[in-house]
Amino acid sequence: MEAKCYAPHVSVGVKELSRLISRLRHRQFGLLITTSFVAAQAYQEIKDDDHPIIVVSARDIAEILEQNGLAGPTELAGWLSQF
Repeated sequence: MEAKCYAPHVSVGVKELSRLISRLRHRQFGLLITTSFVAAQAYQEIKDDDHPIIVVSARDIAEILEQNGLAGPTELAGWLSQF
C-alpha cells in the first residue's frame, strides 16, 4: 500500500508508482491512495504491464464522501470530529 497526500494539482508519478511495484510479491496486489491524481504516464504503466494495483484518487474519495452524505465542509468536519 502506498498513500500520498498531495495538493490537487500535483500528480503521483512513475517514481512513486515504481516504489509500490517493487514491493509487490507473487500473488499480491497493491493499493495506491492519493488526495490528487495519477499522472498519465504512471497510469499507462499500470495498464500496459498488467500490474495488480487498485488506485483510489481524490475524485474517488470525494464521490465516496458525497454518497455517504458528507458533501460539504461542514458535514465532513462534523463527521471527522467524532474520531
